[in-house]
Amino acid sequence: MSTGADNFVRALRPIVETLGGSIVPERSSRPGDHPIEWDGEVVGYLRGSELHGALDRQIHGVEREFGVRLADMDRGQKQAAIRQLDQRGAFLLRGAVDDVAGWMGVSRVTLYSYLNALNADASS
Repeated sequence: MSTGADNFVRALRPIVETLGGSIVPERSSRPGDHPIEWDGEVVGYLRGSELHGALDRQIHGVEREFGVRLADMDRGQKQAAIRQLDQRGAFLLRGAVDDVAGWMGVSRVTLYSYLNALNADASS
C-alpha cells in the first residue's frame, strides 16, 4: 500500500470507528464488507457496525462530544444528548429508553418528557 493510501486509511479509521464500524485488511474481509479504494487500488474493507453494542457506542459517542458522562450532565445537556441520540435512531432499539434513563440517572417518565418536548418542537 502506498504512503497516500496509508494516510487515507489512517485518517478514515477514527471516523469509521466512531460510527461503530471497522476497517479490515483483505485477508480478514468477509461477505458484506465494502471495499475501500484509493487511486484505483483496494486498500481495505469497511465492516459496518453490528447491532450488538450499538446503543453503548452511541451513548459513548455522545459523551465524547459533550465531554461529560450522561449521569453528570445538567438538565440542558441531557436534553441535548437525548436530541442527539434520537436523531441517531437510538430509541428505535428495544429497551433503549430504560437503558438511557439508567445511564442518565433519570426516570423513564423524565426521559419520555424530554422526547415529547423534542417532538412538540419539531411539530411547531
